Amino acid sequence: MSTNKTSITSKLLKLLKFFTYFILALLIIANAFILLSGRTYLYKGIKLTYLSGETGPTIYDLEKFPKRKVAKGPTTELWSKSKNYTNKTNVEGFESYNKSLKTTAFLIFQNDSILYEKYWGNHTENTLSNSFSAAKTVVALLIGIAVDEGKIKSLDEPVATYLPEFKREDLSIITIRDLLLMASGLDWTESGKNPLSSNAESYYGTDLYKLATNQKRIGLPGKTFIYQSGNSQLLGLIIHKATGKTVSEYCSLKLWSKMGMESDAYWSLDREGGDEKSFCCLYATARDFGKLGKLIAHEGKWGTEQLIPKWYFDEMVSIPEDMSTEESIKNYQYGLHIWTYKGYSSPVYYCRGILGQYFISIPEENLVIVRLGEKKDKNVAVDEHASDILENLKQVGHSADFLKYVNFAEQIKQEANKK
Repeated sequence: MSTNKTSITSKLLKLLKFFTYFILALLIIANAFILLSGRTYLYKGIKLTYLSGETGPTIYDLEKFPKRKVAKGPTTELWSKSKNYTNKTNVEGFESYNKSLKTTAFLIFQNDSILYEKYWGNHTENTLSNSFSAAKTVVALLIGIAVDEGKIKSLDEPVATYLPEFKREDLSIITIRDLLLMASGLDWTESGKNPLSSNAESYYGTDLYKLATNQKRIGLPGKTFIYQSGNSQLLGLIIHKATGKTVSEYCSLKLWSKMGMESDAYWSLDREGGDEKSFCCLYATARDFGKLGKLIAHEGKWGTEQLIPKWYFDEMVSIPEDMSTEESIKNYQYGLHIWTYKGYSSPVYYCRGILGQYFISIPEENLVIVRLGEKKDKNVAVDEHASDILENLKQVGHSADFLKYVNFAEQIKQEANKK
């Protein structure tokens, strides 16, 4: 019996020794790959995700990175509450759906007042959370302002006017409009899961300028819609070059300080004193995100002031007739860095982020919906889409959750207005 125990112990030790060497070999190979490939951002990514109990970026990453303030103005305009204001609803499926997707905030603004407001977990009306790609639309709004001010001469001006790296022959034909349309023809690898993608490097790396301006052109600009965060990052760099102000400073000056925001916002940077992650990462409260939705619902007007030039807003929400996706399907849903849905009773414009961040505006109804959370619905329901855009939405990886939220908002609105 003693001999058997000794034999088993010996085998276990050998097995443990094998696995120890195996793991060490994997670590050595992984380190060699990271160092030889220059992907040192992976160290930071691993530290801030897996070693911190996360599997990827979160809506509460603000303190993980350097940041720059987007200062609010001296005057705060508090949202008024509708006479039918509520934070309770009996709409079937609403609570279970939002809990399943870890929704943290759901707000409905009707006729410029709050109709419905609900928060989950530790999220409150004062919590700042990540916009993710919804920030892309904010960057586009700032581009429109810069053009109207003459800081940028035209949407059809070459990117090379502001970024000398684009003076190369293959890049010199790319225009600001091409970037806004997500049709630059560049080789940015868009992925929310691949740690070797351009997205991962842009989120965890420390030199966004080099990453964004070091792209190659692999297609003809202005022809094919390919959603790429690199286009948005280039637009942020152009804003800085054209205005002499950082994206955060320009956003504060032209939007945040003029819209009576309740809180300062913050934009994540690639490094201390560096560049904003213009493709994502604007941190604000749900109520202040609602004001961005209101600005869009009012077609760029805030009170008596037209903050976004009307001509530019009209171009933003227009869908180019000759644009198609990589699958040769007509682009029915994307204008100048803003999503447009025309399968509803009236046009719906919205900003969206990878974890289901939505600022949804329906101008004809003066209705705004804000949904924040940690997951998005991965299912596309056929009966929730107009048939002419369903396949296109599938091709670009779009999910139907924003339509679900529009549907919930309509039901909650009717329920509340009956009281």
